[in-house]
Amino acid sequence: MIDRGKVEELWDGATPAARKRVARTDSLSKVFRSRSALGAPLLRTWVAVNRKAAADPDADTAGQYVSIEYETRFSNKPDGTVRELVSFHLDRYRIWRFSSYMLR
Repeated sequence: MIDRGKVEELWDGATPAARKRVARTDSLSKVFRSRSALGAPLLRTWVAVNRKAAADPDADTAGQYVSIEYETRFSNKPDGTVRELVSFHLDRYRIWRFSSYMLR
């Protein structure tokens, strides 16, 4: 969804914890700023998938998480790659929801 510029839709379907942690406008501008400088993705290679169970009294943050790490080559950085980390949370309704996106 980020590649297609649908960051707003991604945010709207994010976990309640993600929406509490960062304001909508801050999150959207951070993703737009970080990705627009890199250009379009040219090649994305899956690197790792990590799972984690979080015990927390807050039902919005407790539960299963999965993080997917990619090594990505972008059009404005053709000589190197960037690591993308996308995380999802299995909510109390058993729906996987977007939790976070980071570039490393």
